[in-house]
Amino acid sequence: MDEDSARAGYDEVPRVELTAAAGELLRRLHEAHGPLMFHQSGGCCDGSAPMCYPEGEFRTGGSDVLLAELDVAGVDAPVTFWMSRSQYEVWAHTRLIVDVVEGRGSGFSLEAPEGVRFLIRSRVVGAE
Repeated sequence: MDEDSARAGYDEVPRVELTAAAGELLRRLHEAHGPLMFHQSGGCCDGSAPMCYPEGEFRTGGSDVLLAELDVAGVDAPVTFWMSRSQYEVWAHTRLIVDVVEGRGSGFSLEAPEGVRFLIRSRVVGAE
């Protein structure tokens, strides 16, 4: 599957959305770190949580799919959201909703020192 195929329907149904809490946290992280990106891997436990990095710090390649360029009010550059291709194949018909919960994850995501972590809530596209 090429990137164009992976993005089919991208403009019709948002693949990734942010809760208000996630948007607020991204504004704070952007102020501290500059442009941001997410990567969602297919790992287990916290490895399956979306990880937030300074844009470009996590290297993406042919094994990743760009799902979204998220506009966040108060942030001057879109926040890109990448997913491993193998994970995308499983979640292709799912809308991802990035949210924030209390507690620290075990990854290298930028929000860890804040005492919160990003997590994914999901809905099957067409089931809303």
